[in-house]
Amino acid sequence: MNDSNNPMDSFATRIGFILVSAGCAIGIGNVWKFPYLCGQFGGAAFILIYLFFLLIMGIPVMICEFGIGRGSRRSAARSFDILEPKGTRWHHFKWISIIGCYMLMMYYTTVTGWMLYYCYLHFIGTFVGAAPKTVVATFGAMLQSPRTMGFWMILACLFGFVVCFFGIQNGVERITKFMMVLLLGLMVILAVHSLFLEGAEAGIRFYLVPNIDALAKIGWGNVIFAAMSQAFFTLSIGIGAMLIFGAYLPHGRSLLGEAVTITALDTFVALMAGFIIIPACFAYGIKPDAGPILIFLTIPNLFVKMPGGQIWGMLFFIFLSFAALSTVIAVFENIIAFGMNLKGWTRRKSVLINIVLIISLSLPCVLGFNLWSDFQPLGPGSGVLDLEDFIVSNNLLPLGSLVFVLFCTKKNGWGWERFLAEANEGTGMNVPSGIKNYLMYGLPFFILVIYLKGYYDMFMPQGLAVFVKWLFMAACFLGFIIYGSTGRKTE
Repeated sequence: MNDSNNPMDSFATRIGFILVSAGCAIGIGNVWKFPYLCGQFGGAAFILIYLFFLLIMGIPVMICEFGIGRGSRRSAARSFDILEPKGTRWHHFKWISIIGCYMLMMYYTTVTGWMLYYCYLHFIGTFVGAAPKTVVATFGAMLQSPRTMGFWMILACLFGFVVCFFGIQNGVERITKFMMVLLLGLMVILAVHSLFLEGAEAGIRFYLVPNIDALAKIGWGNVIFAAMSQAFFTLSIGIGAMLIFGAYLPHGRSLLGEAVTITALDTFVALMAGFIIIPACFAYGIKPDAGPILIFLTIPNLFVKMPGGQIWGMLFFIFLSFAALSTVIAVFENIIAFGMNLKGWTRRKSVLINIVLIISLSLPCVLGFNLWSDFQPLGPGSGVLDLEDFIVSNNLLPLGSLVFVLFCTKKNGWGWERFLAEANEGTGMNVPSGIKNYLMYGLPFFILVIYLKGYYDMFMPQGLAVFVKWLFMAACFLGFIIYGSTGRKTE
């Protein structure tokens, strides 16, 4: 195959690489999902378990992604072709990354549009003095309006692609650095404000002091699995979203240190989001375990009660928007690179084609809440977004991560020695050679547990027959991964 499509862009600075990669990892899951999981699963105890799994799962997979990217100097669309032994079929797995990035943006752009819309609502004072029924009705009205959701989804897409149009240094790096600095600054301001609210002490205690008794009531198994899943999914690993930034990263720094720094920054944002939300919830008598509705139904009611709530609410949703947009920009850069690497398109052509493609592919998610609301693919109450998220989160992310780990450790893949040499190239912390067996056997085991437990939680409540049917499909996916990683010759 033609290798002339090697990306020539690179990051101008190390801090640019760290902030852009962290921006990809830092998304809605950090500031939306993490706080309500803390509320549901015992606060500080959940956090400690979460940090443990970040260390033993998240960081190793991220190093594998960065290593493959930097070793090949390509996106996930071409990285396996460059690094795989001749005659093997690893290159077929690029479709996990390609499909994963496109499908993630098919619903992530819609949710990002929600964030932008709520910034606008707070700016114009929609929630000033509003009753709880008004807050609920506002969210419902948004979901029922394809025009409203479509407008803000398109705005999110246009912003992301315009940034990527200007390239890595002048677009992605420059704008993401600016957004990340503002994001971190807004976080500190919002967190300090929440910590000094009257009555916030109970929330701080809940958040920082492990409650073993509460943990026992919830069930250790439930808490451990929730922490394991969140630690795995929070870093945007598994669909090559991080791999592309490894491709743009020059040699000079070892990958373990970079992965630790990015994970620490991602974790800092998640923890600070908890400091923003949980003490404020306790201060105003709002339960922090409200689940996914916490952001759009519970939090606006919190700001209604708060002095200066219009300003604080607007700042909060600006912060959320920056977190979401940083991920959109990062994944859009992957999608643009796919066209450049696979088709030989210029950046301009790839941007223009993908603007139309992504907006078109995002419309089903928008329509799934209104015109197509009768379509319930995963059972009563589900919709298009749930199906798309299930495909990405419960399938492509864990299976893609499994492929990256196996490719870096198996002899018929890239191989442990070559991966280790790439990962430890440059100054900084080195990946110890002694963890090879853990990466070959232990980490894949954890990934498989997450994968199969996701199917159990999704389908077992619908009955044993439904669960068995979907479990068979999961086994087929796993068989494809195992068969593909055997390194047999293609015909």
